[in-house]
Amino acid sequence: MKVIQVLPEMNAGGVERGTLELAGYLVAQGHEAVVVSNGGRMVGALEGVGARHVAMAVHKKSLGSLFQVGRMRRLLEEERADVVHIRSRVPGWIVYLAWRKMDVRTRPRLVSTVHGFYSVSFYSAVMTRGERVIAVSESIREYIGKNYPKVDGGRVRVIHRGIEPERYAYGYEPGGEWLAKWKAERPDLTGKEILLLPGRITRLKGHEDFLRLIVSLKEKGRRVHGWIVGDTHAKKRGYLEELRVKVEELGIGEDVEFLGHRSDLREVMAMSDVVCALSQQPESFGRTVLEALAIGKPVVGYDCGGVGELLAALFPEGRVAVGDADGLVERTREVLEKKHRPRGTGGRFTLEEMCRRTVEVYEELLASERGL
Repeated sequence: MKVIQVLPEMNAGGVERGTLELAGYLVAQGHEAVVVSNGGRMVGALEGVGARHVAMAVHKKSLGSLFQVGRMRRLLEEERADVVHIRSRVPGWIVYLAWRKMDVRTRPRLVSTVHGFYSVSFYSAVMTRGERVIAVSESIREYIGKNYPKVDGGRVRVIHRGIEPERYAYGYEPGGEWLAKWKAERPDLTGKEILLLPGRITRLKGHEDFLRLIVSLKEKGRRVHGWIVGDTHAKKRGYLEELRVKVEELGIGEDVEFLGHRSDLREVMAMSDVVCALSQQPESFGRTVLEALAIGKPVVGYDCGGVGELLAALFPEGRVAVGDADGLVERTREVLEKKHRPRGTGGRFTLEEMCRRTVEVYEELLASERGL
């Protein structure tokens, strides 16, 4: 098969990583993988696994993006792909408007993945227009059924995101060289309990709740230190500065570090005592939650969406009612004191399973009659 995946950019993020991983799997299985995006830091890795990248401005949320429809149609006609897979709304519309005007007998089959709880609207509905619609969790399947009742449930397939068991082995410890450098840079953390909040710097990820958690645990006499890891989009730099000011106002300037984007998040998680997942809006899956649980790190998080699903399945001790500040403090304290640990993933939620089932969706669709 030749499969074209389309997304806004190839920078940091779960959608981008999933696109890269699937492309690598397709190539390894003897298929041809093409990715269309506006580019980004992960393009080199994409080409490194044998996939091809086509640069196109499919990332801007503006009517001007519709000028890309003609170019997209020409690309789809020239590439003669078997499947085109859309992973985001702006490129989704560009692809859909190009695709629907193509010859039904020869155009690629259309697959979409609903990666998030998008605002319910005509704009978002494009992510349900695929001939097959992949939901990344049961929570997303329920969201589709509730908000887009005209979507035939028979077209929806639940495929959870997955990780590499070898890379996220239970009990993972960083290598000696990395560990020595890390400790040399942070010699004053001996004897402190480390809390980690991974995720992009946005108001949705619960950074302020995390800061209040640090304050409350310190007031209870615990020697805690917080690490905030995540990329900051240019439009979110103002919020990052707000958080830095908040840290100083709360008097925890020596207790919180902003580590920015890290390509070694696995190692940083391994050095943490508790990983936090504090988005008060449901997340579609929660990949970093899965990664932390897989290596044996406890996760304390709000019990909603995909994060709630993962915690219920793998570490129910970490569930906290959404927005329950006291419950968050108490649950974190309990996990630290009683040294609760997850028991791993039990072979579930693997990258190989995610990719294999996605390819099965492609094959099933290619074997079916045309005419959506």
